[in-house]
Amino acid sequence: MPNDKTASRHPRPAAPRIAVIGGSSAPPEVLGAAEAVGRELARAGVELVCGGLGGVMEAACRGAREAGGFTIGILPGEDRREANPWVTCAIPTGLGHFRNFLVVRAADGVIALPGASGTLSEAAMAITLGKRVVAVPGNAKEWSVPGAAPAGSAAEAVRLVLADG
Repeated sequence: MPNDKTASRHPRPAAPRIAVIGGSSAPPEVLGAAEAVGRELARAGVELVCGGLGGVMEAACRGAREAGGFTIGILPGEDRREANPWVTCAIPTGLGHFRNFLVVRAADGVIALPGASGTLSEAAMAITLGKRVVAVPGNAKEWSVPGAAPAGSAAEAVRLVLADG
């Protein structure tokens, strides 16, 4: 469970927001990469935006919260209690998969980890909106996102997604 004594409880409107997208279920190596991404985002002072459920989303939120970060979960359903326990601010939409657009629209950039069609649709929307997208394979060498910058580590992904230009 989150440690509320160390985790940020308040959003900072001027802080960069980066979306972390990926599968709702994933193998341990991808979950480990997602947790590392969340941790690196928190250390960089970034607020993490995601779909708020399990898998990559939960792992990234866990990493961010354990490092003192603020996490936002934009949920597909209508009940904010559906959010994973590491989400600081849960936003229920009742939109199902259509909420994917809100996840990427709310962010300044996107870090993508292995997932299925939902992840690819989010990445495509982000690219269409002109957002920087960085892909972390999480040891899934066959997984890539067309149009995304590749990153070999969580630290590199955060550096690339926050780079100017």
